[in-house]
Amino acid sequence: MNKQEFIKAFADKANFTQKDAGIAFDAMAATIADVLKKGEKIQIAGFGTFEVKKRAAREGINPLTKQKVKIAACKVPSFKFGNSFKGLLN
Repeated sequence: MNKQEFIKAFADKANFTQKDAGIAFDAMAATIADVLKKGEKIQIAGFGTFEVKKRAAREGINPLTKQKVKIAACKVPSFKFGNSFKGLLN
């Protein structure tokens, strides 16, 4: 499912127009990004947790040249589903 298909399904389920569902989706994504940029995490009960994790600097291998390269430390977004959401799938 791509973004447009998701927005259509969301609009149908919430009884929104596709335009309104698209606006809501974009606002949600922007809000999550803004909160994560501040270094905070978002916990949504029954769904999951968005947070920023720090990835340490490490050494990797270029698959084309087989040479070792240094990979700088960075921050990466992370999402972990909550147990109740995982339970819906089993």
